[in-house]
Amino acid sequence: MNRPGTFTRRTFLQSAGGAAAAAAAGLTLGPPARRARAGGAAPAAKDGRPNILLIMADDMGFSDLGCYGGEVRTPNIDGLAKRGIRFTQCYNNAKCGPTRASLLTGLYDQQVGTRPLKHSATLAEVLKSAGYRTLMAGKWHQSQIPVERGFDRYYGLADGCCNFWNPGREREGEPPPGRKYSRWRRWAIDDKIYQPYTPEDPNFYTTDAFTNYALQYLDEYGKEGRPIFLYLAYTAPHYPLHAWPDDIARYRSTYTAGWDAIRAQRFRRQVAMGLMDRRSDPSPRDPGVTPWADAKNKGEWALKMAVYAAMIDRMDQNIGRVLAKFQELGRLENTLIIFLADNGGCAENVNKTPDIPPGPLPSYRTVDAPWANASNTPFRKYKSWDHEGGICTPFIVTWPKVITKGGQINTRDVGHIIDVMPTFCDVAGAEYPAEYAGHRVLPMEGKSLRPLFEGKPREGHDALFWEFGQSKAVRQGNWKLVKHGKDDWELYDMEADRCELRDLAKTQPDRAADMARAWEAWRERCARDYKG
Repeated sequence: MNRPGTFTRRTFLQSAGGAAAAAAAGLTLGPPARRARAGGAAPAAKDGRPNILLIMADDMGFSDLGCYGGEVRTPNIDGLAKRGIRFTQCYNNAKCGPTRASLLTGLYDQQVGTRPLKHSATLAEVLKSAGYRTLMAGKWHQSQIPVERGFDRYYGLADGCCNFWNPGREREGEPPPGRKYSRWRRWAIDDKIYQPYTPEDPNFYTTDAFTNYALQYLDEYGKEGRPIFLYLAYTAPHYPLHAWPDDIARYRSTYTAGWDAIRAQRFRRQVAMGLMDRRSDPSPRDPGVTPWADAKNKGEWALKMAVYAAMIDRMDQNIGRVLAKFQELGRLENTLIIFLADNGGCAENVNKTPDIPPGPLPSYRTVDAPWANASNTPFRKYKSWDHEGGICTPFIVTWPKVITKGGQINTRDVGHIIDVMPTFCDVAGAEYPAEYAGHRVLPMEGKSLRPLFEGKPREGHDALFWEFGQSKAVRQGNWKLVKHGKDDWELYDMEADRCELRDLAKTQPDRAADMARAWEAWRERCARDYKG
């Protein structure tokens, strides 16, 4: 997609050192998804039920958006926050695949797995059975492709991450695309899988392409007399660091101040907004991060974050296109919109092309721990950790017909990714099945968030649990118990110490022991559920 007065992607590739050939992928209509109630026709849509637009960002920290204290230009997402509710204690599962498993099923990923999703029905299957048109574009990251799990149409990356400019083979006149692995990333268009997927458009860029397909679907189905469920899962700002040159240019001087200054600025804005308590102490710079004053190659570091910011900026631009389409179709007023992220900022070091700067097609670079630490302001740790920096990210809800008092900030209620499925069932009047396609379906673990949208109290969870890799955690009320690797359990009072700075495990050993036993019991229960 070229834009007047800007670099085209072709000139960007040539400036990076030159480039490649391509084969187009055909578009085929996928088979109808299986019904949640086997043998029966999908019921007619009930009048007045909302459309549902679910937008997910990938590897984005708590403070990266403007409406969460960041300096990145995100007017469209900020507009959702201005018209709706920002939550400060909504949690994910610390990692891409597990978060998506819970999002799709309303269950803990330890119960259903990710490859494939066992003992479950998906959001799309349940909403389709209730008469919704089910559409998806973007990152899937499960084994079965979306049209096998309830989506009518799908375009996107069925894998975890890929080159934004060209996920496939080298194209004529272009350099080889920067890649993480030798194996090809899996893509799908409806029921057809491409591995590799080499788009023919020399100006292909994943964030734009996902949006283009979403808009195509809305044009095709937007005039139907049935509600729409659109799941738009961007890969931005997950590595590799790839962005349009003019988007990068907007931030080229922003990050020369360094990560220490950016963290301080973001926290001040969070306090001023009311996102964080004025009495709160932000976490200090991560012990593994060098002070900016001592950092070498500051220009290179500043460029990394500029590209990362440009990726978020571009995502926001595309979200604006989708919102405009809902408005054009006359559907925006009664559309429930949820924007969220799958985990916190990523500290992984996957710099495959150290001699090529971040941005263009042949590069493959990551933003790395120092900037990820800033992205997760004011929290500790990163993606793959169950400390707040890994599992707490932006969660914004807008529903113009219902949320009439915009600009709310909810710092009290605790939500979790498992709550999305029951919320959608609630607003759609959809029946959650006890059995699907001949197998049992586990009861949902989540609880609907709808009362909060309507200004009513909501009964929260007695406890929430996490486990990913070396990390594990449990939260009961204001108390959180967390550990990583061989470290001891740490206990925090989340009301008084949201940034997990004062470990109370030694002063409250009985509470810590009780919560640890609760975690063990939960893990044993999940293992039984998974085995069936």
